[in-house]
Amino acid sequence: MSTEKNATRAEASPAGPRWLDDEEQRVWRAYVHATTLLDDTLDRQLQRDAGMPHVYYGLLVQLAQAPGRKLRMTELAKNAKITRSRLSHAVARLEKNGWVRRQDCPSDKRGQNAFLTEEGHRVLVQAAPGHVELVRRAMFDRLSPEQVRQLGEIMCTIADGLEPTGTGADLPWLR
Repeated sequence: MSTEKNATRAEASPAGPRWLDDEEQRVWRAYVHATTLLDDTLDRQLQRDAGMPHVYYGLLVQLAQAPGRKLRMTELAKNAKITRSRLSHAVARLEKNGWVRRQDCPSDKRGQNAFLTEEGHRVLVQAAPGHVELVRRAMFDRLSPEQVRQLGEIMCTIADGLEPTGTGADLPWLR
C-alpha cells in the first residue's frame, strides 16, 4: 500500500479506523517481533537455569526488594502488572516450591501478604546473575547510551498513556 494511501487512511474520519502508515507499520512489527523474541528468550533462560518462568522471577524480585521481604497481594499484582487470579496461581506455585509463603494481613482481615522465604531468596540470588547477563546481552549491549535513554523515555510515555487513573480504570491488577 502506498504511503499516500496510508496517509489518507491515517487521517480517516472519527467513524473509521486510523490505519498505520508504512513507517508506523514497520515500527509496530519490529516492536512486536523484538518483544516476542525477548520474552521467549528470558523465559527459556529462567526455566533452564532456575526452573521458573520470567513472571515468577519478577515476583521474587518484587518481594526481595520490599521491606521485610513481604508485600500485600494486591500491591504485588499491581507491581507485576498482572491480574489477581494470575497472581494467586503464581503464588500458589511459588508456595509449593517453598519460595513464598502467604500470611494473613494483621491490619486487614480480608488481605494477605506474600512473604519471600529464605529458600526463595536463595533461588533468586542464584538465578539473578544469569538473568541480568542475558538482559544485558539481549538489550543494553546492543544500544548506545543515548538509545537506552530514548528507549526509557519512550517506554515511560507509552506506559503512562496505558495506565489511567480513576475509578473506572481497567487495569490487570484491578481484575
